[in-house]
Amino acid sequence: MQIKPKEECRWDLVALGEVMLRLDPGDGRIHTARQFQVWEGGGEYNVARGLKRCFGMNTAVVTAFADNPVGRLAQDLIYQGGVDQSHVKWVKYDGVGRQVRNGLNFTERGFGVRGAVGCSDRGHTATAQLKPGDIDWERIFGQEGARWFHCGGIFCALSETTPLVAQEAMEAAKKHGTIISYDLNYRESLWKGIGGHEKAREVNRSLASLVDVMIGNEEDFTAALGFEVEGVDEHLSDLDPANFKKMIGSAVAEYPNFKVVATTLRNAKTATVNDWGAICYAGGEFYSATLREDLEIFDRVGGGDSFASGLIYGFLTGKGAQAAVEYGAAHGALAMTTPGDTSMATLSEVEKVMKGGGARVAR
Repeated sequence: MQIKPKEECRWDLVALGEVMLRLDPGDGRIHTARQFQVWEGGGEYNVARGLKRCFGMNTAVVTAFADNPVGRLAQDLIYQGGVDQSHVKWVKYDGVGRQVRNGLNFTERGFGVRGAVGCSDRGHTATAQLKPGDIDWERIFGQEGARWFHCGGIFCALSETTPLVAQEAMEAAKKHGTIISYDLNYRESLWKGIGGHEKAREVNRSLASLVDVMIGNEEDFTAALGFEVEGVDEHLSDLDPANFKKMIGSAVAEYPNFKVVATTLRNAKTATVNDWGAICYAGGEFYSATLREDLEIFDRVGGGDSFASGLIYGFLTGKGAQAAVEYGAAHGALAMTTPGDTSMATLSEVEKVMKGGGARVAR
């Protein structure tokens, strides 16, 4: 990939997506909770935040909020993450949310045989109502300059107009030589009311020809693009990389514009014990990250996004595909040891894990 020099661009990465408030019941359940911890999170935003907080990159988020105290709470949380908000669109609030509102995401972590559960409340949000022409992409990519643009299937599932906004952004990014990554991030709950797998494939395949770096897991590539992974049961108990390499090969054959394809490999033995790995295709070769068996999980949400930010960091810093997939897998593993959607890891911790460092107390 020909990535623009850092000195020519204001942004290392710009992300387009919705940022919601995550309400976390901690060790309890959503339906019996009496209090919640509040975080900010969103598939595309999490990547920008990880690149900023863990890897020290200059990042910005393009999103929208209803201008009320809930939106301003999300703004305050984003300030802590350090992601630039100069391209956030604020929409006048009507008082009760009939016309516009902010998204909420109730998520419990799961434990043992009880899987994690997510319940989104995000219809008619300010981000879902974004339409072509709302964002000055020429300013972002042409005047300010961005080395990398990131979007994904969550944003594109929000409404009829959001895929059009993503396409508009990608076309502007491509015009100015910005690398485009896309995380398929298939969510059944987002697609089931608007056409399910068929609609997801229609939308994602319409954008795939604009993508340089395609990211996802085995379900994403099957449900959102239609590429089957052979020999893997519904629990992903078979982590044979050969099956995923065949799937990636099929994707690259149909979309030769894919310069990089990366997929995470997860076998969820229980909600709190997973096998975790990753594969990256780049330059006609496959690169595998260290497979971490029996990885203990505290909060699995955001692990894939942290993988994406580590992967992107590897490429942005010219470290090559093997290092990129190792950064991604290590960062994703660390992100799942802490609560919330976003990573709390540091670069030194990521590199320690990459080198096989243990979990002895540091003091």
